[in-house]
Amino acid sequence: MTKPLLCVTVTGATTAELRRKRDAVTDADLVELRLDSVADPSAAAALAGRGRPAIVTCRPKWEGGSFAGSEEERRRILADALKLGAEYVDVEWRARFDDLIAASGGQRIVLSTHDFDGVPTDLAAQAQAMRSTGAEVVKIAVTAKQLSDCVPLLELGVQVGRADRIIVIGMGQYGLPTRILASRFGSAWTYAGAIHDIGQLTADALLEEYRFRSIGKSTDIYGIVAGSVAHSVSPSMHNAAFRETRTDAVYVPFPATSADDFVTFGRAIGVKGASVTIPHKVSLFDRVDEIDAVARRIGAINTIHVEKGRWIGANTDAEGFLQPIRGRAALNGLRASVLGAGGAARAVGVALASVGCAVQVHARNRAQAGQVALVASGETGAWPPEPGSWDLLVNTTPIGMYPRVDETPIPRTQLTGRYVYDLVYNPPVTRLLREAAEAGCQTIGGLEMLVAQAREQSLWWTGTKPPTGVMREAALKRLAEFARDEDYVV
Repeated sequence: MTKPLLCVTVTGATTAELRRKRDAVTDADLVELRLDSVADPSAAAALAGRGRPAIVTCRPKWEGGSFAGSEEERRRILADALKLGAEYVDVEWRARFDDLIAASGGQRIVLSTHDFDGVPTDLAAQAQAMRSTGAEVVKIAVTAKQLSDCVPLLELGVQVGRADRIIVIGMGQYGLPTRILASRFGSAWTYAGAIHDIGQLTADALLEEYRFRSIGKSTDIYGIVAGSVAHSVSPSMHNAAFRETRTDAVYVPFPATSADDFVTFGRAIGVKGASVTIPHKVSLFDRVDEIDAVARRIGAINTIHVEKGRWIGANTDAEGFLQPIRGRAALNGLRASVLGAGGAARAVGVALASVGCAVQVHARNRAQAGQVALVASGETGAWPPEPGSWDLLVNTTPIGMYPRVDETPIPRTQLTGRYVYDLVYNPPVTRLLREAAEAGCQTIGGLEMLVAQAREQSLWWTGTKPPTGVMREAALKRLAEFARDEDYVV
């Protein structure tokens, strides 16, 4: 099977703007010209002077597009595109433009269907019916409402892709793997662009960060398992490390609704390992085949490594947390207050106890705080911690994380200790850290722990020592992009 192509979707208010954007596309195999986005749709004008192969699409509103004219007008635009030599013309299956398919003998036709409600139960039957029309390429796009919704697409793409050209896409954040791993899904090409509401990634992201063109059958698949992956820098860090060490691997976002959701998809796609973060650190603990000693004591995992088919869970958070603070503070005997009662709090509590700190755990849910305190051989404290009761304050909660950057877990007036360590890394300087510094505390940001624990993960997965500086620079670059794109102030 040949590697999939990269198609960049371009839109514009006018055909002239569409052409400018078309000509600005670089390093793509195809451009999709969305004539439904322009006020003056003309196949001749859109195709004239093109420098690379094009797909002409004029998507009607009833199929998720913007074209509001008649079906006869739309049929004429698409017929013109075929006559004028467009490399491909996208025809909706439900449009029943059978005459267009017959006129070309199916050649140069992309027959497409889009389901914005979910994944049809008769997916295979739909694909067979579409293939029976003789269309050269069949495109099936469905809305993935959970990560495991990608599994039927994987099975369909692999099965059909052996004989015919097919494109399978999971729309939305849960469908991201179908776009990045198009080669594994049997797709003839993947789409990149700026239509973010259906989950499109930019061409730069696919080519530079995920190294789309180098992903093949032998490429090892890793990723981050999280409730939301929109503002994670982990893909940037790990993919930069793979590139630097020339490792044939890719690190992909795996947003999952539950532990079972990820396990179903992960086993189907054959992941080699994964980072695990909020809210799955504890739930995935019970879903792996084996747990290492550190993770067993903590009761939570942040890393999965697959060895000979067995999923092994570990926790690099504890060591990653300690690395940045060891050289700054004499930890033995410090009074440490840990904010939060999740998987990260467990790792931090165990780490602090292992170096002789007196640990207190603080959370709004006192019962959960008590469970973490028990793991860390510590005590349960009030929420928030009382002034003067701590030397080291560690925030393991997501309070202050983007987009809620104006929030802080503890009032400034209560920042009375010596050290404040915030595990939040987006933004790099949180309100908590800013106010702690103003109060005279020494501060440590979450990015340092993030890089340290990621370095341990990559070393375990690949056996190759990753370049810490490269990972850190990749993380900082991605955070700067978030700040610029979302226009928030840190």
